[in-house]
Amino acid sequence: MAKIISGIHDQLILFPFPQCRPAAVCRGTRIRCSVSATPSHVVNASGARVVPWGSETESLESASALQNWLSASGLPPQKMEIRRVDVGERGLVALKNIRKGEKLLFVPPSLVITADSVWSCPEVGNVLKKNSVPDWPLLATYLISEASFKISSRWSSYITALPRQPYSLLYWTLSELDTYLVASQIRERAIERITNVIGTYEDLRLRIFSKHQDLFPEEVFNIDTFLWSFGILFSRLVRMPSMDGKVALVPWADMLNHSPEVETFLDYDKSSKGIVFMADRSYQPGEQVFISYGKKSNGELLLSYGFVPKDGTNPNDSVELLLSLKKSDKCYKEKLEALRKYGLQVPQRFPLQITGWPVEMMAYSYLVVSPPNMSQYFEEMAAAASSRAASETGRKYPELEEQALQYLLDCCESSISKYTKFLQDGGTPNSGQLSAKQADRKSLLKKLATDLCTSERRILFRAQYILRRRLRDMRNGELRALTILNGFRKLFK
Repeated sequence: MAKIISGIHDQLILFPFPQCRPAAVCRGTRIRCSVSATPSHVVNASGARVVPWGSETESLESASALQNWLSASGLPPQKMEIRRVDVGERGLVALKNIRKGEKLLFVPPSLVITADSVWSCPEVGNVLKKNSVPDWPLLATYLISEASFKISSRWSSYITALPRQPYSLLYWTLSELDTYLVASQIRERAIERITNVIGTYEDLRLRIFSKHQDLFPEEVFNIDTFLWSFGILFSRLVRMPSMDGKVALVPWADMLNHSPEVETFLDYDKSSKGIVFMADRSYQPGEQVFISYGKKSNGELLLSYGFVPKDGTNPNDSVELLLSLKKSDKCYKEKLEALRKYGLQVPQRFPLQITGWPVEMMAYSYLVVSPPNMSQYFEEMAAAASSRAASETGRKYPELEEQALQYLLDCCESSISKYTKFLQDGGTPNSGQLSAKQADRKSLLKKLATDLCTSERRILFRAQYILRRRLRDMRNGELRALTILNGFRKLFK
């Protein structure tokens, strides 16, 4: 299972290597950049993509080899070790008593991968840096390049311990997303992420790889390997506040699993000169030690890390509600212009939590239901919906309150019906004979999707209850007021 990312925004099988193509010589150096020729679009028995490196997620052998290599390379003695765990398959477990407030880990900068790390083939890194490639695609390419060197790379023990078969949404097929996440807005987020990764790869291929094919052979640097490397970054990259927000991969630390009950995160400690985190609770020997991946919803955790916490255990859980203008609205063009002026979209997603929803969502709903005679307020509402007008964000329009709440209730109930339909049907992809691996994958994806949809629908049910109660109270109040008014009229007749 994917492990860790802090402060960031945010199917495979082993197969024998084919005969290696001739080594590419790094011009200007004596280093020979040998690469393992790997066929593009190779799939496993379940029909999913493959990369020729990494390990099965539950492999303790590769994790143990990583631990030994780190110790031999300067990792100081630790109070934790890698073991098989209930939460996350592999994790770090306390060897000794750990006190609350104690600093743990101490990974030296020499064992951390950053954009400044030395390349096994310096020429590859120089080409990317000359073309001003940003840190994320630079690190993604670095991982692929180092992996292609196998045991010749300094990082081979780390790369071997990385998962070959992650289940983050980056690795789900479009058919799987359509089948299992048809009700959740996380499906759209997954498609956006996949599209962005593919776009980044195509940009690198056209601008750089195609012009330096001896350094970037397509057998190694292809969309499949980039999906793998970006999946590693999304799930393991750490942003460290004490290093001016520098991003890094931290071997050993990324074996820590997430718990919504902890708030501690990784950072560089200047006094000890290493990457550390401070335990915010005590641990007994044998207990798994946890860290926070950030205040993320269950959908975001599935998107990047491939797991869903148990229903009701994540205080940061939320579900996105989709709001949109109606094209039949007489003021559609004017409202659309106001939204675009403040960077909002049609449709626009807003997060609902079990405790409520943002005032920006209410402002958006005011705009949706506002009539033509309130056109002078369109920009004001759009600004409030975008948070750009802090003084106006919580402003109410009493004449629109009931309509706006009813609109939100309609959107909420429409979304609930989609979740209910999925949970009743359970996702019914094309039937046919399945191999054992295909059946296992289908079973896992279905469980993840069911857990996610159950938690998201629970939040929607809570919002539905609150909206219905507010509308009932509002309408009962209006009815009482009307009854009193009619009483006064009869009195004065």
